[in-house]
Amino acid sequence: MAELPLVVAPNLKRRLSGVTATVVRLIPVQARMIAIRATGPGLPPEVPHLPLWRAITMPRDRWRVWHARRNTEMALGLILRRLLGRRYRLMFTSAAQRRHTGFTRWLIRQQEALVATTPQAASYLERPASVVMHGVDTGIFHPPADRAALRRDLGLDPEAVLVGCFGRVREQKGVDLLVRAGLRLLPDRPRVQIILTGRITPDHRAFADGLQSEIAAAGLSDRIRFLGELPWDRLVQHYQALDLFAAPARWEGFGLTPLEAMACGVPAVGARVGAYEALIRDGETGSLVATGDVDALAAALRRWLDDDPGRLAAGRAARAHVETSHAIETEARALLAIYADLLGRP
Repeated sequence: MAELPLVVAPNLKRRLSGVTATVVRLIPVQARMIAIRATGPGLPPEVPHLPLWRAITMPRDRWRVWHARRNTEMALGLILRRLLGRRYRLMFTSAAQRRHTGFTRWLIRQQEALVATTPQAASYLERPASVVMHGVDTGIFHPPADRAALRRDLGLDPEAVLVGCFGRVREQKGVDLLVRAGLRLLPDRPRVQIILTGRITPDHRAFADGLQSEIAAAGLSDRIRFLGELPWDRLVQHYQALDLFAAPARWEGFGLTPLEAMACGVPAVGARVGAYEALIRDGETGSLVATGDVDALAAALRRWLDDDPGRLAAGRAARAHVETSHAIETEARALLAIYADLLGRP
């Protein structure tokens, strides 16, 4: 590596999660602006990377920033700073919209800079924090040149009206609400299909199996499908293949999936949780519905499924909205200003 980083972004979780997705998409953009490296397991090769042992043994020649996004990463930063004497300025980004545990609050108090992804998340930190909302890399997430050809490559029906819901399969994500809305809507709409991607963990297997039993009993197993956990590049392609995105979560810290879909020119229907109300322009780039309300979700989906021209116009508006207000470069520059402040402190 030609130069040692000024900023280290730890990612101490091997499996794909929302935090890992943030690191994967953001670090390459930030690396064009500042010497930054991620560290930790399971990151794809395109992410600028520093071996964890190297981050731990960083020379003490100058201050650097340790930008944590999890408790484990805050704790490791403290060990490096206080026990091993590494010159790291400690920074934490939180997306959680809930009261933190006592241990987490203690870790947060040790940080020198705090970032929250929404004003709601900032209110739970009990200390001043900068609000920096997530953005999307519009060079990666963009409308496809030929959606029908892409669908054929993915084994999807080129003629379908395709609804997607991406994320871990569990009750928190409202997957059951989408399935039951689909059971109402699909019998009268033979073109419509629903695909769901995401990992099913053992503790949520019974939940997923129950939904698949309901789908099978309705004779819709070929039109409401669980595709499992997809590699990152294939997931992006599945966003691009959609006509409509659904995010009916009961709870979210931030919730990036509607933004990623909108960047691909896909309107989004989302519950009023996380940052969705700040991301989706109701009636223009999609719809917002009451949390946990299957009737409201079905009505919003029906609106867009039955209006092909309106859905296409909303997709164009969604892409323009992301380009104008939620490009990842805006997020990267806001974080860069915080890094500069930390690095400039005596």
